[in-house]
Amino acid sequence: MKIIAANNKANYNYTISNKIEAGIVLTGSEVKSLRLNTGSIRGSYIIEQNGELWLSNSYIKKYQNSSDKYYDPTRNRKLLVTKREFNKVSGSIKQGGFTIIPISLYFSNKGFAKLSCGIAKGKKKIDKRESIKQRDWNIKKLRLLKK
Repeated sequence: MKIIAANNKANYNYTISNKIEAGIVLTGSEVKSLRLNTGSIRGSYIIEQNGELWLSNSYIKKYQNSSDKYYDPTRNRKLLVTKREFNKVSGSIKQGGFTIIPISLYFSNKGFAKLSCGIAKGKKKIDKRESIKQRDWNIKKLRLLKK
């Protein structure tokens, strides 16, 4: 598994309850571009339209040797999930307070581009401070145990 892009702020801004692995529909030049690690999912989000999931605002740089004249690097890309996973995601989104966020974009062992998504709930400022305190305490604890 080769990680292309990761959303590092996902764990800081959200409490992730479930993780889902989804395929992503790409063109050939986009796959070649991702093999060169020229993608980003920072600031991207997932929307539901017409019974399908779409990845919006993700950036994939144009492949240098591509013949695409009118390439849009931030176009919406379709996500491939099973019907059962889609029903689980849409049910939790409609339940209220939950959203689906991209966590990481990677190539699987078979060479397919995959997107790891999380069903998450947004953290408030107090929760973010608590997670910072917990992280700092864990670092101090490891330092004390090494001595």
